[in-house]
Amino acid sequence: MRRRLICINNKSEGSGDARGMPSSSSSSLFDQLLQAAAAQPEPQRLLFVFAEAELPGDADAAQRARFEAGQGGALTPVACVEKSLPELSTFAALVAESRRVSLPWRVVFAAGLSGANGLPPSPERIDSALEAMVEGVRSGAFGGYLALDAEGRAVRFG
Repeated sequence: MRRRLICINNKSEGSGDARGMPSSSSSSLFDQLLQAAAAQPEPQRLLFVFAEAELPGDADAAQRARFEAGQGGALTPVACVEKSLPELSTFAALVAESRRVSLPWRVVFAAGLSGANGLPPSPERIDSALEAMVEGVRSGAFGGYLALDAEGRAVRFG
């Protein structure tokens, strides 16, 4: 059963190992992402793709056992959104908003998109970048994105 991807519209202006393993972090990676984006010389938009882990229908017994043990599966994007820095306060607020408007998810992938000449990226560039992120998550090519679980912990895939 395939889920329909929900692209969350902002009201503001202007196949890897799907379960992953949390890794420890000494400070909030989300806060570090916000700080890094704020330090850039050009206006930034932050892009997020929310994904759920699912067991493929043709999974064999070993794959099913791994999935039941909390490992494996396939990532399925369920929602995506872009945000400006002023629209982001805390990771908890982003999670709460996503839970109100999206299907359940297990991992959120984040990336920054830079503007140029003092202007934020165009809506066309944002849409193209989000489409590329969604496809990257579907195909397992998400190594360049920050991956966080619903508690904000880094997720490793392997």
